Amino acid sequence: MKITTKSILTFTVLAIMSLNATAQSMEKKFRTVEVEMVINAPAERVWQVMVLDYGAISNFSPYIYTSDYTNDSLKGELGAERKCNFNEKGTQWSKERIAEIDNENMIMRNVIIDGAKLPLNFDNSQAFYRVKDNGDGTSTASYQFQFRTKPAFLGILAKGGFKKQLSGTLVGLKHYIETGERVTGGTNKYKEIKKKYPKAKIIKT
Repeated sequence: MKITTKSILTFTVLAIMSLNATAQSMEKKFRTVEVEMVINAPAERVWQVMVLDYGAISNFSPYIYTSDYTNDSLKGELGAERKCNFNEKGTQWSKERIAEIDNENMIMRNVIIDGAKLPLNFDNSQAFYRVKDNGDGTSTASYQFQFRTKPAFLGILAKGGFKKQLSGTLVGLKHYIETGERVTGGTNKYKEIKKKYPKAKIIKT
């Protein structure tokens, strides 16, 4: 899947959410990747696209071909589920759920509940989506992904790939919000636009 009084409060909320094990045990050792990027839009707008439009992640992720709500979900809220296809044939996919959400502090915990051709231990993988208001009309969006691979020895190799994917998704998010143009997997749009933007800031690798 990023500190004033509000920053401390936000950190506390995140810590509590990290310890909550309602969906994932996170009992085994896991690796962490965290990236962030400044977006020229208000925090509320970024939160809307990044989290509240949960089923529409394919609008801005260059690695997701299609995405749709499942399990009768209609919007990004607690318990909402989506399915993401990572190739055109739909043979590589993930089913995900919003395990916790704090709209006031703009923090969401996302878990993968099922998938195909993904080298992940689903019970020991989760992501935190965060949006921070920078106070100047811009905001900072971040992903923090905590994961364990299956088999575990693939972790080092997978880490670079996840860092690349999360960074690319932030570029796509920035472009989509600032221009309205979709950046979807299977198109050449990401190749066209990625040099126009700064690279995502790597917080933890």
